[in-house]
Amino acid sequence: MKRAVSISLGSSKRDSTVELDLLGQRVCIQRIGTDGDMARAAALYSELDGQVDAFGVGGTDLGLTVDEKYYTLHSVAPLVRGVRRTPVVDGSGLKNTLERQVAPYMDAHIGHALSPRRVLMTSGADRWGMSMSFMDNGYEGVFGDLMFGLGLPLPLRSAAAIKRVAAIILPVVSRLPFAWLYPTGEKQEKNTPKFGQWYEWATVIAGDCHFIKRFMPARLDGKIICTNTTTAADVAAFRAAGVRYLVTTTPRLEGRSFGTNMMEAMLVAVSGQGRKLTDAELSEMITALDFRPNIEPLNI
Repeated sequence: MKRAVSISLGSSKRDSTVELDLLGQRVCIQRIGTDGDMARAAALYSELDGQVDAFGVGGTDLGLTVDEKYYTLHSVAPLVRGVRRTPVVDGSGLKNTLERQVAPYMDAHIGHALSPRRVLMTSGADRWGMSMSFMDNGYEGVFGDLMFGLGLPLPLRSAAAIKRVAAIILPVVSRLPFAWLYPTGEKQEKNTPKFGQWYEWATVIAGDCHFIKRFMPARLDGKIICTNTTTAADVAAFRAAGVRYLVTTTPRLEGRSFGTNMMEAMLVAVSGQGRKLTDAELSEMITALDFRPNIEPLNI
């Protein structure tokens, strides 16, 4: 049996293990949360190196790709420094392939609910493929890179703005402790409503699920959430808030959607290549498996 393991800086409360058949092979996918403990996460990577077929880096990224430019997150690099044999992915491959398909897919299936065409993206730099999917399909966008990432009430409104800010800010913030920039462990469970005017303005609220939940207002009546890594509890919370549709960019497995890092690690494990896959190889596997976003009506 193939085995893919996502070691996450996120909460251990979200841990899950699923076994399934893909392309004629049995594969076990497992998420292990370390509650923000980077030392424990690094130790797990070293301990399991060579014993599993692929690692996913969860709760963070090894780097961000903005257009064609890659920015290494230097504060995260020590996590996987001890890995020598097992291939490591952080989900960026699926963000650049599978997530680029999400806006046209939504148009085809719930187009009636997508007016006005306005999207609030928690971060354009973190999910460039998803951001461009919406922009290329006629959405007016507000990108919360400075709001959700640094707490600055400064919305960005174009791809050019995201690229300018990334070029200035990322070389600096990439060296800051990761916990300063992104909720880890129990912080992922806290909700402090902020930037409510932009949640209200948008028809679609998209991006990282933890950021969406961390700052969302109590009511999101009629809104469409486009995200990933959702548990049954997340679905229940969005339903209670009045969300109309929940769109996850990867298929749901046993009631939850796993992070792009877990899903990409799963594909690497199944491929048997023993290395990170190219975007073309990922696209070929996505097509063969008929992976597509999942749309769940919550309040219709």
